[in-house]
Amino acid sequence: MKFIKLPILVAGIVIATAFAPFALAHDDATLDKVKAPHGGQLRMAGANHYELVVVRDSKSAKENAVVVYVTDHAGTRIPTTGATGSVTLLSGKDKAVSALTPDGDNGMKGKAMYASTPDLKAVVKIKLAGQDEQQARFTPLGD
Repeated sequence: MKFIKLPILVAGIVIATAFAPFALAHDDATLDKVKAPHGGQLRMAGANHYELVVVRDSKSAKENAVVVYVTDHAGTRIPTTGATGSVTLLSGKDKAVSALTPDGDNGMKGKAMYASTPDLKAVVKIKLAGQDEQQARFTPLGD
């Protein structure tokens, strides 16, 4: 039986400690500072990142597009083929729910009745093929 030598054990602990902050680097405040590839807002859900893109210039409530892009933590596109999802948009007393369907290689797309208001909130639920459903909450037009 071989034993791990003390210097190797110490080196392993030092490396693990050095990279520990990166495990916490995916909170909402940190993700809000990241420039999202499609101009949306990023959130973490399970092992993935979701980027919610909503229309920014709809002064009154009308049917507008909603798109969610799915990537891993490194920004690699995650295929959405066979995925299902929904988005719930809330603004004041208004509520809109829309199904999300696969669109392109890593997108989920839907349409919902909403206005582009700073208080707009969204709850996105996506179930990728063969995985459990994940949920993320957004404030896509807030500061």
